[in-house]
Amino acid sequence: MSVQIFLQGKLLDIQSFLVSPPAGTPADGIPVAEEALAVARSRWVALLSEVIPRALLEELGLSKILLGASGGGQFLVVLPREVVEQAEALLTAAQHDIDRLSRGRLKLVWAATENLGDWSVVRKRLAEAMARRRGAPAAGCDESFFVPDGEAPSGDSDEYFLEQFGRKFADAEQIGWSPEEPARLKLGEGKRMWSLRARTGEDSLPVARHMAPSDDENGPADTATLASRAEGRCAWAVLRGDVDNLGIRLRRAQSIEEYVQLSVMYKNFFAGELEVLCSLPEFWRKVNILYCGGDDFAVYGAWDAVIQLARELRRLFHRFSDENLKDFPGPDGKTLTMALALATRPNSSFTAVYQQAGEQLEAAKCADKDCFSVLGRTLEWKQVTEASDLKDALSRMVREFGCPRQFLLELASLTRPETGVEGHEDRFDRPWRLNRRLNRVSGGVREREFQKLRAHVAAQMLGKSAAHLKLRPAGSVAVGWARLLTEV
Repeated sequence: MSVQIFLQGKLLDIQSFLVSPPAGTPADGIPVAEEALAVARSRWVALLSEVIPRALLEELGLSKILLGASGGGQFLVVLPREVVEQAEALLTAAQHDIDRLSRGRLKLVWAATENLGDWSVVRKRLAEAMARRRGAPAAGCDESFFVPDGEAPSGDSDEYFLEQFGRKFADAEQIGWSPEEPARLKLGEGKRMWSLRARTGEDSLPVARHMAPSDDENGPADTATLASRAEGRCAWAVLRGDVDNLGIRLRRAQSIEEYVQLSVMYKNFFAGELEVLCSLPEFWRKVNILYCGGDDFAVYGAWDAVIQLARELRRLFHRFSDENLKDFPGPDGKTLTMALALATRPNSSFTAVYQQAGEQLEAAKCADKDCFSVLGRTLEWKQVTEASDLKDALSRMVREFGCPRQFLLELASLTRPETGVEGHEDRFDRPWRLNRRLNRVSGGVREREFQKLRAHVAAQMLGKSAAHLKLRPAGSVAVGWARLLTEV
């Protein structure tokens, strides 16, 4: 019996590739929209890690059951030793094609080892071999690797991404692959074909591709259109999320079967649940999916819908982990951290806001786990619920009882006296001014209801000390949330 070989592949520098600038001005002279190019690139990357291992097995005449895990920028397959050289040749060709299409920004690396010993030993050998590959980034590349970015050829890669993974992709039935161009995937054509529809079967690829329709329904909505659909302030936001310590959970897997089961389970959760969530009435016209990875995701859309989507996705992930991971000890891989970056203007740079969301996500994961970085604060998820309740109360005070929006700005200044905004430095050195302002707007038949609401808000946000007013983190988020919601 032939010795089995585990071959693991990874795509490196995905994030830097997604936010890299366009190669050049298109032939028609119309600038490329940043979000459209980022979406197209992300779909290409997601499908590469699904298609390449399947194409590899079919080209080598091997069974589909030898595919272990795929998606999320990496894959794992089992090969007989006799075909390893052929597999290396196919992967090298794919590596060169990926390097050319991404203009050197995206790298495919792989490592292989024998299936000998426990899975923990095999995994360690794979990790060591992968580290050697990653430590030699120029290995296998041609002379274009050393060309500075400013002198790199522009090519037609961006036009290819937009054509194949842009507007046509929403209605595509199949994705194709050809050995002549192993990284240039094409819709509906190629030597090997796989379904893109949600069907039961081994040839169907799980892809989340919901895009909110534009006003004329001739294509996906852009960021300006999504911002116009938000309640309150006309603004859009990017939401990014990542499972906490999934790498530790996978390293604790006792067998290859357990490792594959976990990898597939997380991938299917994000691809399936995000697609279903975005099809709900409150989200389908307000949210676009950027990508779904093996343990992370990114969406963008109207700021209010994105916040609600984050809360609902976290609720679903909590149920998912309770049901599927109850037999696994420890908290690793059972919690989800997210971060939201708000665009200051409808025409803000998409890549800048996307990178800001990534930076906030990293900061949140360093500070805590199972939390949400939103509107300048990092909250535990139970605090997000508190902030939502306070937001509703503050919004009622403005909309139903006629409180001036100015008092929301005064509340917000409690948490940032260092900003140096004119007129805000010493506004609350006498804290009873806030009460006096609210007293001026009270009165009428709903006096008692208003006073009860006001007392509730003060107790929840400011605490019992009138001498030292300071908003709690949930209160700070609630104030910012209410300001956005009540802005005309």
